[in-house]
This record gives sequence, C-alpha cells and structure tokens, in this order.
Amino acid sequence: MIDKQTVAKILDAAQIVDVVSDFVTLRKRGVNYIGLCPFHDEKTGSFTVSPAKGIFKCFGCGKGGGPVHFIMEHEQLSYYEALKWLARKYGIEVKE
Repeated sequence: MIDKQTVAKILDAAQIVDVVSDFVTLRKRGVNYIGLCPFHDEKTGSFTVSPAKGIFKCFGCGKGGGPVHFIMEHEQLSYYEALKWLARKYGIEVKE
C-alpha cells in the first residue's frame, strides 16, 4: 500500500496533457487539446484533453478520467500499478 502523502505527490505531479501526450499526438484547440483516441479506431479526433479540469474524454467511445485512469486503461494496469508507473515517470520515490 502506498502512503497517502506519496499518492498526493503523484497526483499533484501528474499533468494530464503531459501524461496523455506520451501516447497521443495532441493539437491545441481553444483551451483544450484534441487527438485521435487510443482506445478505439477513429479517423477524426473525438478525444479531448482538458488541462484546466485535469481530465480526458473521448466522445466516440465514452472513456474518460484523470491521469491515473488514463494509464490504467492504456497500459492495462491496476490503480496501484498505475500510481507506481506515474511515480517512476516523475521521479517520485514510492513509500509503502
């Protein structure tokens, strides 16, 4: 189990645009970013990332959530494993 302070550090560090852009090419549109959804096959981008809200949402397949949920879905990881993945990305030591 990861302690609450470490989880809070990971969640603070994990910026949604930074996390998603490792896997999806994003283009700025207004205050949000759009791209092709990595969860289903599409030709026109229905995948939106909102840095202000810290979430992603696909209007094609309906998937959405924050940085941890994106990693869970994309990498097929559990919540715990996704937190550890993000901790490695941001160089945060995980205290269990």
